[in-house]
Amino acid sequence: MASMRVHELAKEFDMSSADLLDRLKDMKIPAKSHASMLNEAYVDKIRKNLEPEIRARAGALAAEEAAALAAEQEEAERKRVEEEAARKAAREKELAEREAARAQRVSAKAGETADETPAAPRKAAPAPSAFASLEQQIASEKERVEREREAARARARAEKAAAEVAKKRAVEEALRRGHKKPAKATVSAPEAPKAAPAPMAARPKANFDSLLSQIEAEKQRMEAQKSAEAEARRSGGRAGGKKGKKGTGHQVVPELEVQQAAPEDRYAQMAVQAEKLQRDKVLAEARAAVAAATTHEGEGRRKKRKEKREAEARERAEAEAIERGLDPSLVLDDSVVEIPQGATVAKFAELLGVQPNDVIKRLFMLGQVLTLTQSMNDETMELIADDMGRKVRVVSPEEEYAVVYNDSEADLKPRPPVVTVMGHVDHGKTSLLDAIRDTGVVASEAGGITQHIGASVVNIGDRQITFIDTPGHEAFTAMRARGAQVTDVIVLVVAADDGVMPQTIEAINHAKAAEVPIVVAVNKIDKPGANPDRVRQELTEYGVIPEEWGGSNMFVEVSAKKKLHIDDLLETIILQADVLELKANPDAEASGFVIEANLDKGRGPVATVLIQRGTLHTGDVVVAGTSYGRVRALVNPRGEHVGEARPADPVEILGLNSVPTAGDEFRVFEDERDARKLAEERSLRARLAAQETKSHMSLDDLFSRIEEGKQTDLNLIVKADVQGSIEALRDAFDKMDQSEVRINIVHSAVGGITETDVTLAAASDAIIIGFNVRPTGKSRVQAEKEKVDIRLYRVIYQAIEDINAARVGLLSPDIVEVDTGIAEVRETFKVPKVGTIAGCYIIEGEINRDDKVRIVRDGTVIFEGHMASLRRFKDDVKSVKQGYECGIGIEKFQDLKVGDTIEGYQVKEVERTE
Repeated sequence: MASMRVHELAKEFDMSSADLLDRLKDMKIPAKSHASMLNEAYVDKIRKNLEPEIRARAGALAAEEAAALAAEQEEAERKRVEEEAARKAAREKELAEREAARAQRVSAKAGETADETPAAPRKAAPAPSAFASLEQQIASEKERVEREREAARARARAEKAAAEVAKKRAVEEALRRGHKKPAKATVSAPEAPKAAPAPMAARPKANFDSLLSQIEAEKQRMEAQKSAEAEARRSGGRAGGKKGKKGTGHQVVPELEVQQAAPEDRYAQMAVQAEKLQRDKVLAEARAAVAAATTHEGEGRRKKRKEKREAEARERAEAEAIERGLDPSLVLDDSVVEIPQGATVAKFAELLGVQPNDVIKRLFMLGQVLTLTQSMNDETMELIADDMGRKVRVVSPEEEYAVVYNDSEADLKPRPPVVTVMGHVDHGKTSLLDAIRDTGVVASEAGGITQHIGASVVNIGDRQITFIDTPGHEAFTAMRARGAQVTDVIVLVVAADDGVMPQTIEAINHAKAAEVPIVVAVNKIDKPGANPDRVRQELTEYGVIPEEWGGSNMFVEVSAKKKLHIDDLLETIILQADVLELKANPDAEASGFVIEANLDKGRGPVATVLIQRGTLHTGDVVVAGTSYGRVRALVNPRGEHVGEARPADPVEILGLNSVPTAGDEFRVFEDERDARKLAEERSLRARLAAQETKSHMSLDDLFSRIEEGKQTDLNLIVKADVQGSIEALRDAFDKMDQSEVRINIVHSAVGGITETDVTLAAASDAIIIGFNVRPTGKSRVQAEKEKVDIRLYRVIYQAIEDINAARVGLLSPDIVEVDTGIAEVRETFKVPKVGTIAGCYIIEGEINRDDKVRIVRDGTVIFEGHMASLRRFKDDVKSVKQGYECGIGIEKFQDLKVGDTIEGYQVKEVERTE
């Protein structure tokens, strides 16, 4: 017997929690409130002490109900007898009055006849005819029917009382055995035998029919008798006329009238009574039929309306399930319980409506010892639910908070394209936009470089184009990593005199990863030495092939400085947009993405958003990521306040409670409370996600992902010291067997591993392969933050072997390199008989005398070896920590220069985990 709470035990004893707490206080059992938990020993003790009282209470209640039922039956019987006596007395009185009236009428007629013929002798009153017996039969039949009805009601009341007594006995038996009180819906009281249908429903009908037939026969007989008497009277009259005064025809009429007066009056009464009974019966049946028809019709209409509503709701749920890629049968099944992914044991038990102890017991049998606050994996939840006979569906956080838009084809209307301008530094991106919108953005920016994300709108006739100018590729990739696919067309700006540069290649890789079409604008064609054909030739090496050469990319030669062919570029963009057939629903509630956000001292949080669907109005309640608020003002790119913003319009919104993040989705809510609730839930999810940051793809878990069916593509970013190494790695990867794992090189370039590479790897779930290069700046810290795997190699065959081993599931590193510290060379000193000594400053970690070191210059490793000496001032030391200066000598290497970095590392053996 498990532990119970005070209010549960009080409910079992049919007591209030306050009463039970008082009794527990008397029994000296500790309990503070109705929610206090009582262990098994206390529960047994309470049941033993309260069992006699509960049993006596149940018996007293049963006796009281039985006595009340008996009194009710006795009162009903008394009332029935009184009503029957009153009806009988009224009926006898009415009959007596009718008999007296009839006798008076007969005596009056007899007196008139006596005046005319005083010598005629008076005959005795005729004996009661068959009508009297019929009247008695009807009265006795009605009494019998009333008695049977009353007997049936008495039997029903007795059966009800027996059922109540049985129920009380069941409760008493449960208390005696120590079980819970059965729920009202599950009380297994012995079912009372149903009363046999009384014959009163059929017998009165038969008696009424027989009485009516008798009355009809008697009526026909009386009609025949009346006809005969009339014929006799007519014949007697004729005889009297012939015989004169001696005839007896004058005496026949009064005698017949005297004989027929009583039967005719009694017949009239009987006919009226029988007709009334028949009419009441027909009316009662008609009323019952009408009531049944009305009730059935009303229930039918309500049932049809309910079925229609349920069918419509089922169709909507099925359509949403199909759009979300789910099985409609699971979504529409009411018995299937939706469990959020990573639910705790307590949450799982609460959603299934079971005791947590039952779940913990099954977890223990599966070999998993979990507490109430620990999370369960998807397979365990499904196993336990199946063992309990329940159906569950594990819902991921993306699915739980996903927003599904279902627009019909008739609601969609054409929308303007959204264009992002990308390219290398100083190739003229912002100058080209300046030439297009003629706003002089370059003159107002520091150094002629774009310092923030901006958006502008350009009208070409009746067509609109929305331009987004980015400061580089990081913002574009960061937005895409958050799911903000806002760009329809990318304009790649390449200088005709400079050609393809590293950031140009990055822009191409970003566009291909986002699957966005590229329009190439070959800028600076007016400068000496410009060669647009060379740009075309170089771009073909990266998969950007002009249409005139059989490719799919459109090229436009422009000059931003002299504003040459700008119209051709705009027409090309509109043509590309027409090919894409961009459409949106402008009549829905607004939704889109945040492309820029900042905190303004005078205006508060300001977010630049791009509308993708619907129309945004001033006063709408919006949620953007973890921020929410009511739109106080809408500002277009020209700085004008507008009342609404339609699809593909960039606007600044004021009124949010905090600053959202670029790439966050925003949408409009009808109720501000719902918006606040969603923002708080997202904030909580963000905090939990920060604690359990998901790592991106790494070589260590590649094979496990392949076995689980989660990974079929391996994305790589290759950085090397020279282009030849990149080509060698690319050729080696292409020759690998890619039947199970397809290797994709998302980006490759010469130089150190930068923060942009880490951002691209995070967005593409890629692994960074570094060959003879090192991470620069804060790229290593960012990689640790983004959980991006960086693999550094000095020998090309090691990289190929690691990738191949990870692909076939053989990667199990035994020897790893652990970085200990980084020292920056601030000055160099020439020491006789020793060589060059580097005056260093420890910028990270701790350098040890026994560490191996590598010399890195401009992101490239130029030497690896050991330390010859490590000194602080004139003393040899074993280690130097971050923030201190020291002198370092390198064995067999004298070409140290100011600006080099000396990285210390140790080689450690790691035991295999499998």
